[in-house]
Amino acid sequence: MEYKNAFEIVRDLDFDTKFIFHEEGGWQVYLYRPGTLPKRFKNYNLEKNFQIFLKEGEREFRPNHLRIMIDLHLRVRSKPNLKNEILLAFDKIFYREDPITVIDELKKSDFEHYLNPIGIIASLSQLFIIEQDYNYNKESKFEPPTLFYQGWVRQFIDSSKEIDNLCMSVCNGQPPAAKYTYLENKKHKKYNSNHGELWYVSE
Repeated sequence: MEYKNAFEIVRDLDFDTKFIFHEEGGWQVYLYRPGTLPKRFKNYNLEKNFQIFLKEGEREFRPNHLRIMIDLHLRVRSKPNLKNEILLAFDKIFYREDPITVIDELKKSDFEHYLNPIGIIASLSQLFIIEQDYNYNKESKFEPPTLFYQGWVRQFIDSSKEIDNLCMSVCNGQPPAAKYTYLENKKHKKYNSNHGELWYVSE
């Protein structure tokens, strides 16, 4: 789905309403906007709050960003020759292209290791970016703030570090390595909007 249309669905979703965003391989991504919030979330903006769910059969849960990163890390480990194609596809999602369109060629590859069908992962990535675009209101060292997330997506795909070390860094709130973000970060002294595709791979 195009970013603009997906954003409008999130923005305009009625309270206590469920919207099925994408289905593939027995999995379903759906959105839900609760009409009330628990007391521990009293500082959340009710108007902007929405939840992202994954469902498989009777099993359903709320995934987090690590699911995307771990899935993509596993895919590259099983198909290292497709690393640049995976990087480019998920960069295009970050640049607001339709996730299902940009992963069309990747769907033809038989990955030995992954967590979910790649269309599910691509749709989740788009939704996590929208979630930050729509809700993030804190001071960030990144502009756009979503670059923090995308920097980690790039690092999980490209880095040779072990997955447990990468996960520990994310969970501790560390920023991604600067090599994956600085040319696109308007708050970095080396910011340069005139960059090519996968500029960070050649760094």
